[in-house]
Amino acid sequence: MFEDFRQRSYDLERLDTGDYTRKEYDRWQREMRFIHGWFGEKAALEKTLVKDVRESRVQYASILDIGAGTGNILKLVREMLPDRDVFAIAGEMSDDALRTVRKEQKKTKIQPLKCTGLKLPFADHSVDYAICTLLLHHLSDEDAVGLIREMCRVSLRRFYIVDLNRHPFGYYGFKALGALFLQRFTREDGALSIKRSFTADEMLAMAKKAGVSEVKVQHSRANRLVLSGR
Repeated sequence: MFEDFRQRSYDLERLDTGDYTRKEYDRWQREMRFIHGWFGEKAALEKTLVKDVRESRVQYASILDIGAGTGNILKLVREMLPDRDVFAIAGEMSDDALRTVRKEQKKTKIQPLKCTGLKLPFADHSVDYAICTLLLHHLSDEDAVGLIREMCRVSLRRFYIVDLNRHPFGYYGFKALGALFLQRFTREDGALSIKRSFTADEMLAMAKKAGVSEVKVQHSRANRLVLSGR
């Protein structure tokens, strides 16, 4: 059982190949909002990014979310920092996702930006924080290093990468729980995401290869890892 997790999988997820229906994708978005809010990402960012903002005692912070989708993570961050002035930027390649961000912009105040995480249109250290959630495992090994390098380059204070931990307990636990309330598309892609993800040691090695001088990995609940550095 454990041997299957010694190396990451390079099989493509249906989310990456586009092999899904509009109905499946719409339900996937709803299910991911639930998973983000109640399981992994909210808790991971609350103990890292949000804690850092509070401890630094700054009243203003610019936050760039790479692969932001429709901006749900940035909305969660805003909710966790109601007493701070957060300038939120949703970096995304999907035109559909960016249209949603623009549609809700008057209400959310989130700035949409079409860009790739491998070549960010920002000067060095021009945003306070760069973040991404559940993006790293979608990339090749080389592009994962490139993303880390770019996030480190543009962030002034720190960058945070929240992703899955490639571990059998997380994999089989997700499959068991997912069978109770998730559609097949979300279950199968989510399980493959865990097999495509990195271990803590692999994350640290990639960060060092990217030239990050100060780096660490923290474990969070729901089989999440948080790579951060500057």
